[in-house]
Formats: sequence, structure tokens, C-alpha cells
Amino acid sequence: MPASFQELPDPEKVSTEVQQMWVLTEVIRARQAAARIGRFDTQVYGRDRIKFMESLVVGDIGELKPGQGTLTLLTNERGGIVDDLIVTNTSADHLYVVSNASCANKDLAVMRDRAAELQAAGSDVHLEVSDNALLALQGPSMARVLQAGLSDDLAKLSFMHSVTTTVFGVPGCQITRCGYTGEDGVEISVPAGRAVELAERLLGFPEVWPAGLAARDSLRLEAGLCLYGNDIDETTTPAEAGLMWTLGKRRRVAMDFPGAAVIMAQVKEKPKRRRVGLTSVGPPIRPHTAILGPEGTSVGMVTSGSPSPSLGKNIAMGYVETAHSRAGTALTVEVRKKQHPALVTKMPFVPTQYYVAK
Repeated sequence: MPASFQELPDPEKVSTEVQQMWVLTEVIRARQAAARIGRFDTQVYGRDRIKFMESLVVGDIGELKPGQGTLTLLTNERGGIVDDLIVTNTSADHLYVVSNASCANKDLAVMRDRAAELQAAGSDVHLEVSDNALLALQGPSMARVLQAGLSDDLAKLSFMHSVTTTVFGVPGCQITRCGYTGEDGVEISVPAGRAVELAERLLGFPEVWPAGLAARDSLRLEAGLCLYGNDIDETTTPAEAGLMWTLGKRRRVAMDFPGAAVIMAQVKEKPKRRRVGLTSVGPPIRPHTAILGPEGTSVGMVTSGSPSPSLGKNIAMGYVETAHSRAGTALTVEVRKKQHPALVTKMPFVPTQYYVAK
């Protein structure tokens, strides 16, 4: 075990100190550089890489400027969400695709199958899988801490933009200004063999603390961000999940992505259910908690929930029948066979702090 990891503060305490800095523990706690942690990344090469990517996802990848990325959705023919991805148009000659590690095998299978289909038809596209680890550095002090190890000016890097550079002496790192906490932050794709070295350098700053998975989950829930497998999955459509903003205008017109007919029909006719935020009093709301309407009948179910350290009350998100989805609607949640009042609440619960360069 690296020496600097032996006397770390309790990472779960960080969840009550959201104005601190967070280094997400799925990397820090791995304690071995060779582990693949948290995310899974693939490079897409070839002159037809845009065509390939847009045949799988809903985003307008062709409109991305060099160094710019976007959150997009990999969908199936039923309009369901196979995974949520970040796709970046690098300033080099490829697209950089980051997916959830839990979805890595199925995502890669889908991409390889599609690449083979296009290659058979004469398209120029091929995939390379990276052996990188991912460090996420999040919070108000991020820019000052990271700038100490960069020659690039971090103030010029806006939210969802990236640069490949040397970080604290580690070359070949791709920094993307993004994260899943709602704070200003970065995700650093680092060669796996040097991930612990870089993590130790970051932990040498007094304001950098490791944060456990529970802390990360509280942060992303406060920011109103979906967790794949809980809040979105292959049975959930972008229209139901409130993620229609991920669909580019050109893509909506062309309807040339998987499940387009289903998704656009839901937009026109309104989906039967919608993802909403909830606040409540009483015991914490957990996933699978029933949501009841005014008549006491089930109108939905909680998909994520926890106490909010920042707000001092319970927050959750879930799906309810569209008729009950308006902010301010009074509902009831059933926890341990007891009913407690809940209120449909706009998200994010805590304002986000995404950075835009001036």
C-alpha cells in the first residue's frame, strides 16, 4: 500500500463537507495502478468515425469542435438507454468515448458489432480500447490545486472541454472539465501504471480529501444527475428521463439514431411517466420506495434517494405518472409500511457550479 494512503481521513466524512475537495475513491481506494476504475474509455478512429458514432447515439457529434465533448445516450431500437456516454472530439484524429465501467462489456459489444457492419460496407472506422485509469478531482479548490501541476492555463478550459497534457510530471493525461458532482471539477484519464503516483501528488494538498461512493452518490443526487442502473436503464427513454436536451436538433429532424421513432412519438404525445425530484420529511427515502398519489394509490417508484448533507433534508428522484409530475405536487412515500409527505421538487436540488471560460 502506498504510504500516503495508510492514514487517510474517514472518506465518508467528506459527504458532510461539500465545500471541500473530493478525489473519488473508486480510484483512490483501488491502491493499485493497474486497476480499471469507475469508467471505461475507447478511441474511435477513421474518416467515418462521426458517421459511426451518430449511428449509435442521440447527440450531434458532428457539431463538436476540437477538444469539445458532450454527454450523450447510447440507445436501443425500443428507445431505451443502453448507457450514458461522454463523447469528445479530440484535437487529434479520433473520438474519445467514456462509458460506465459496469456497462463496458455491452457497450463495447454494441460498438464492435456496428463497426464491423460499417467496415463490411466500405466505411473507414476502427476502435482502440485504452488501458487507462480515471481520477476525478472535484470541488471549489480544484482549479488552484491542479494548476500547480500544469503548464496549460486551466482558466481557458470550459465545462465539457478537454486537453491532453502532462499533469504533475505524468505525460499523456487527458483532462476533461466535467464530473458527476455538480461542482467545478475534472476527470483525468491517466496511464494506469502511474495513477497511484498522480493520486498521491494530489493528496499531498491539504484541501484534497478522498470521497467514498456514498459521498459521490449524495453529490450527484443533489445535482439531479442520473445513476445508470437506478434512474435510467434499457427500459427508460430520454423523454421519460427528462434527458431530451441530449438530442441534437439535427438528429431530431433526421431521426437516424436507434429508437428515434419511439422517442419522438413520446415527445409528441407526452410520455406516461416522468422522472422527478422529491423532498420529504421523516426517514430517508430509498430506491424502490412506493410513491402514492392523493387517493393513496401507487403513482410511481423512487429510483435514488438519501439524506442531503447540503440541505439537511431527504431528497430523492423517481418516476411518477405524468399527471403527478409538476413541481409543487404533494405526494406520499411509503417507508416501512408508514406513509410520509413528499413534494415534487425541481432539480438540481443544489445549484451546479459548472465553469465557463471568460
